[in-house]
Amino acid sequence: MSEVTLRHEAIHTRQMRETGYVGFYLIYIAEWLFQLWRLRSAGLAYHAIRFEREAYAYQDEEAYPVYRKPYTWRRISPYSYNRLRCHRYD
Repeated sequence: MSEVTLRHEAIHTRQMRETGYVGFYLIYIAEWLFQLWRLRSAGLAYHAIRFEREAYAYQDEEAYPVYRKPYTWRRISPYSYNRLRCHRYD
């Protein structure tokens, strides 16, 4: 597994600790269903999930899992997904 993938998953682990593991998956599924309804594409819905958007935005930054602010994913609007660019949420 690459370092980038490990960081991506480390970000998800932090998100899970914030929401509780069951809570993480409930939010994840609810967001995917909402985005599927909104975007009409399973692939776009996956990339629009706020957990994924945060993880993809910061997966290349080595220290991010360490200095990450709690609940960063909540600062991301579920309506602001733009598949043409990847945003950072500092």
